[in-house]
Amino acid sequence: MPKITFIGAGSTVFAKNLMGDIWSYPELADATICLMDIDAQRLKQSEQVAHHIINTLGINPTVETTTDRREALTGADYVVCMIQVGGYEPATVIDFEIPKKYGLRQTIADTLGIGGIMRGLRTIPVLLNILKDMEELCPEALFINYVNPMCMNQWAMSRASSIKTVGLCHSVPGTAHELSHDIGVPYEDINYVVAGINHMAFYLKFENRKTGEDLYPLIHKVYDEGRVPDTNRVRYEMFKKLGYFVTESSEHFSEYTPWFIKNSAPELIEEFNIPIEEYIERCKAGIISWELLEKAEAEGRIPTEEEILAALKDVHPMDMIKRGMVRGITNLNEIQRSVEYGSLIIHSMETGEAKTIYGNVANYGIIDNLPEGCSVEVPCLVDANGIQPTHIGDIPVHLAALMQTNINVQSLTVEAALTQKRDHIYHAAMLDPHTGAELTLDQIWSMVDELIEAHGDYLPEYQ
Repeated sequence: MPKITFIGAGSTVFAKNLMGDIWSYPELADATICLMDIDAQRLKQSEQVAHHIINTLGINPTVETTTDRREALTGADYVVCMIQVGGYEPATVIDFEIPKKYGLRQTIADTLGIGGIMRGLRTIPVLLNILKDMEELCPEALFINYVNPMCMNQWAMSRASSIKTVGLCHSVPGTAHELSHDIGVPYEDINYVVAGINHMAFYLKFENRKTGEDLYPLIHKVYDEGRVPDTNRVRYEMFKKLGYFVTESSEHFSEYTPWFIKNSAPELIEEFNIPIEEYIERCKAGIISWELLEKAEAEGRIPTEEEILAALKDVHPMDMIKRGMVRGITNLNEIQRSVEYGSLIIHSMETGEAKTIYGNVANYGIIDNLPEGCSVEVPCLVDANGIQPTHIGDIPVHLAALMQTNINVQSLTVEAALTQKRDHIYHAAMLDPHTGAELTLDQIWSMVDELIEAHGDYLPEYQ
């Protein structure tokens, strides 16, 4: 049976979903899962959840826990990474507060923009250290990465290490489920092909699996009839302008481009329902929810929905985020298969049963009109031979051009991380579509200097 190591296992809800997914397969019911986190308290919570899953499923796998990363990696067959370097405080707060001083507003700040750049710069060195340990302790293991900024992280790892790696995100099936609801076609009846870069991939095909009917006219109808969900105004607007639907949420996409968050047009925030600083509020909600969970667990119970919502009354994340918090906490003892691809990959590689997943991999002979080596998100066949990306060829030229504006920033951030040359950080921020549209060059240079100083030891020394 394989040994599957979770790095950052203190992300209890996420770890719970993956453990349930893995152990629900009869062929993986005896798999060893090693939980590793630097936070011993959060690690203990995840261990308790693991044993609950085992008791519920009536299985007998091995559960290991450790705060020692090298111990966790020794002999691993699969390494699943879900870390957040720097946490909410100080790192995430810094990523929002310093840019805000310059008038630069963000929503999520974990993928692109100045927040994504800084998150990449503090995360990439940690990931490379993990891979260095893997080269010594488990060189044949597959590194399954869930950590943002996905494209920057994957690109850097593919350049700096020989370890096999794939980046995973649930935005492709998640958005397909949303569109299924919008157009009234069951998800099971939809067939799609997606390609691009993580958080900016597009449905090149979206059709009825049974009849072959193109379903894009039904999505146009949602827009034309004024039925666009309030949380999806940005994406539907881009769909009307581009002709293809993007895979990541409106709050994400609004900060990848120069068109929606503008000091010169503040009315756009309301028009497109853009949740400024949404990730900050989400983090606050998460901290409050976990504190409530710890208190309730000490009393031998799980918090109720009413308790959680009452505790969150003074924070302002979107309603969908609050509902997600409630589901994550109140369903902690329930086992239900998630949409995550991690368990599918492990099951297919262990059994040889072929499946198709969407993975983030290095672009060598996959999307012909995107740069060689950048990280692309495409359908991949998985079986006993591992992960085999699908050759896509050229994607529509206007989509490739839009992606290139983001790839420029990713490329320079990766270059800064791998060479420790400070100039590349300034250039990455300068070429970021949202940052460049709002700030002068002098403001960008000054903001970057402040951010580097504020991050302190979370960043290496730059030349």
